Amino acid sequence: MSRTPVPKHPLYGLLGEFEHPAQLLSAAERAYQAGYRKMNAYTPIPLHGLSDALGQKPTRLPYLVLAGGLLGGCGAYSMLYYACAISYPYNIGGRPLNSWPAFIPITFELTILGAGFAAFLGMLALNGLPHPHHPLFEVPAFSLASRDRFFLSIQSGDPQFDVEKTRTFLESLSAKVHEVPQ
Repeated sequence: MSRTPVPKHPLYGLLGEFEHPAQLLSAAERAYQAGYRKMNAYTPIPLHGLSDALGQKPTRLPYLVLAGGLLGGCGAYSMLYYACAISYPYNIGGRPLNSWPAFIPITFELTILGAGFAAFLGMLALNGLPHPHHPLFEVPAFSLASRDRFFLSIQSGDPQFDVEKTRTFLESLSAKVHEVPQ
């Protein structure tokens, strides 16, 4: 019988608030160097290099999109081949039943459709969406993440997490620190 581990802290984690993007980028790099791994950043604008600073691995989404496109294209071509050469062969003017040039427009369209669906559904699955509630929504200042503030969240599940040490660490990076309730 395995037991579910009891969280060490009733907190989701600590949230550092920064005024400038360069501060957040530097803080993310220093937090990663300090050994924090369960952290995330929230910004109102894209920041080049932030995912590298957080130590995030490249996404698998391009492979899912490729698989969706190949599945859509192969499915379309197979459907057309079956309809024109096997199920309802109709010889017009001595043309071959497997007339691939006539199959290209539909095959192309279903390749794009399959890739689009794979991109949409893969993005939802890889991001864990839909996620209607997150503990960060309980912090009133977090509403500024979509306007003009930059946030670094360090979760309490991180092996390096200690409330006081992590608070001191974030304050040393000139961050305004908020506690995030569970």
